[in-house]
Amino acid sequence: MQIYSVGGFVRDTLLKRRGFPATPGDHDWVVVGETPESMIERGFLPVGEDFPVFLHPKTHEEYALARTERKTAPGYHGFVFHASADVTLEEDLRRRDLTINAIAMDENGSLCDPYGGAEDIARGIIRHVSEAFKEDPVRILRVSRFAARFPGFSIAPETMTLMREMVNSGEADALVPERVLAEFVKGLSTPVPCRMLDVLIECGLWQRLYPSVTLTNAVRARLHRTCREALPTSLRLAALVSGLPDGRQAKGFLSRLRASAEAQDLAKILGDSMQALAELSTPENVSSFFQRYDAVRRPARMTLLLDFRAKALPEAAHGKAPDALLRAALSAWCGIDAGSIARSAPTPKDIPPRVLAARTEAIRTLWHH
Repeated sequence: MQIYSVGGFVRDTLLKRRGFPATPGDHDWVVVGETPESMIERGFLPVGEDFPVFLHPKTHEEYALARTERKTAPGYHGFVFHASADVTLEEDLRRRDLTINAIAMDENGSLCDPYGGAEDIARGIIRHVSEAFKEDPVRILRVSRFAARFPGFSIAPETMTLMREMVNSGEADALVPERVLAEFVKGLSTPVPCRMLDVLIECGLWQRLYPSVTLTNAVRARLHRTCREALPTSLRLAALVSGLPDGRQAKGFLSRLRASAEAQDLAKILGDSMQALAELSTPENVSSFFQRYDAVRRPARMTLLLDFRAKALPEAAHGKAPDALLRAALSAWCGIDAGSIARSAPTPKDIPPRVLAARTEAIRTLWHH
């Protein structure tokens, strides 16, 4: 069998050799000169639905037959794949998106690099392999994500031109929300997430698909801090839409992207109460904020909001309440025994105001100490 490691493993191996912070992950294997029948005869288990992929009988790693593909309809699913024993390694590599991802390595470590990917790694260039690039609009997002992951790399002018053509032709309109979200999540975990957005703006995709989402300097600063401070993905996505006029629009955008319910919830709160969160400074406005966003029943959410305040908002907006005091206030607020207060209240209607008063007093006591 002719077996080669391809894709991300080879790319990251070469990047690591050059000192980049890249850790090779799992192998992607491609098999040349075989058929589905011969793979099954060797004990491989077929698992691919759209094209022939097999599990190794011992390691259970995935092995894909070398294949070509042909565009038949708009969008991600509009492809017909052809896999047979006569498909060459060079033909398989040609269908890949970028030259840096179109390098194969044999069992001896020798490279098959027909499209100059190793040289592009050495020169720091992100370049498409062939005109087939324009058949899958997700590749625009992948280019922008790689640009953010490797900020020292430049995008080849011809690749940027091709991306603009894809946007202008309407091919990018067929992007599926789930795949957009997946690329955004990965891009928001890179060293320079705003570069991903800059590339999407430069090629016109952002303006075409997301014209309502403004990327002001304040949004960029918040987004950069959420990533630098390793805040959860839900907060990073909320920061991405934190420039929208209100929480309803922010939540709606993330809903259309199929983002998690937590991300949508945080986006709505930040959209409606960003300034209030930043300016928590007295027992009264802290109590009001905790009450409004149900800190007792949703302490984990409130903790995320305080994380965002401490790490993603400008220091000048923090007012007089240091983060440690707010954390203690949250603990005190949630620590009040509402059941005991309820049992001593004269009537049921007296319970809520008494509980609120006790919680506010607990916070006020912290402020005076």
